[in-house]
Amino acid sequence: MNAALQHDVLTRSVEDYLKAIYRLSPHGRTASTSEIAQRLELSPASVSGMVKRLSEQGLLEHVPYKGVQLTADGRRAALRMLRRHRLIEAYLVAFLGYTWDTVHDEAERLEHAVSDTLVERMAAVLGNPTVDPHGDPIPTPDGDIDEPAGMPLSDVPAGSSAVIRQVEEGQPDRLRYIASLGLRPGVRVSVVDRQPFQGPVTIEVAGETHVIGNELGRVVRASIEDA
Repeated sequence: MNAALQHDVLTRSVEDYLKAIYRLSPHGRTASTSEIAQRLELSPASVSGMVKRLSEQGLLEHVPYKGVQLTADGRRAALRMLRRHRLIEAYLVAFLGYTWDTVHDEAERLEHAVSDTLVERMAAVLGNPTVDPHGDPIPTPDGDIDEPAGMPLSDVPAGSSAVIRQVEEGQPDRLRYIASLGLRPGVRVSVVDRQPFQGPVTIEVAGETHVIGNELGRVVRASIEDA
């Protein structure tokens, strides 16, 4: 294994960068300096310097005129951090009374401090879950990840029934509102109406009807049920 991947070598800052770039570059796409800066709330100049450093360490690869992608080593390190983060979230919700809107920031702090041994004991106590409280997939210890199929709820056709799979984390107020509508992973919904031109979507959840905007519908992912 590349020495850069040893836990005692990677700094918290490097781990945060790798995790952010992984999230910004699904399915082989690249992440731009501006996207990384916005996600980490840093200046583009700071990001450019770190990107150069990570490239020199073999954790990133520049794609000319497009941005950066994780190398195989960088991807393994990013998935290791995602496994830590998501297992910690699951543990805090299951055993310590945290709610899904309060757990993200706590997990962000703890993921850099806990040992691999503790993380794996958490996984065992939880029964080795495959998703976290927001429905995000938890990578395996070997670095495999099974991204669930699905589409934004705002794209589900009218007249369809769907199951909520994932809800984007990170904004507590938004998560509390989504929870108030009953939209959690595993919940079945019916799309009653969908207005054109990115208009609102009318859904039915547990016998109640709600109208949600396109922006909110895009952070909730669902899979259409078979007819």
